[in-house]
Amino acid sequence: MSDRTFNVLFLCTGNSARSILAESALTKRGGQFRAFSAGSYPKGAVNSDALALLADIEYPIEGLRSKSWDEFAVPGAPVMDFVFTVCDDAAGEACPVWLGHPVTAHWGIEDPSSVQGSDMERRRAFVTALRYLENRIALFAALPIEKLEASALRAKVREIGQGEGASSPRSDVA
Repeated sequence: MSDRTFNVLFLCTGNSARSILAESALTKRGGQFRAFSAGSYPKGAVNSDALALLADIEYPIEGLRSKSWDEFAVPGAPVMDFVFTVCDDAAGEACPVWLGHPVTAHWGIEDPSSVQGSDMERRRAFVTALRYLENRIALFAALPIEKLEASALRAKVREIGQGEGASSPRSDVA
């Protein structure tokens, strides 16, 4: 494994649940990745159910906040190596031009924050969403990133997004 650190940005429209779960999960995994999240129309606050789940399972929550993707599209921002949309709305939006031409893919899953019901039903939705994201992150982290040609790497990360729990059959990203 290389000493290189790869910057990974998870995008969702509101940046309050799925992208936050993914950022925390990849941060927990550590290794050669540095995780970030953002939204096209951030809600301004992280979903309380997402924070509660992450805290309960001792995943990092410090510094998590709902923020605009514009923070990552300006000079001086971390240059992203990978950008993954985790909601279908964000995948269909016109994204900023990312510095460094990152590898992009759509890893859409259903929105756990849209689940109405008891605390247990909402918790189950967040646990399921996190499990789908962790499965994708594990497959991604296992890729021999520096050994794959760019086209093969793009194909692999897009294929990962089609796994269990995929919310749409899209293989492209904005």
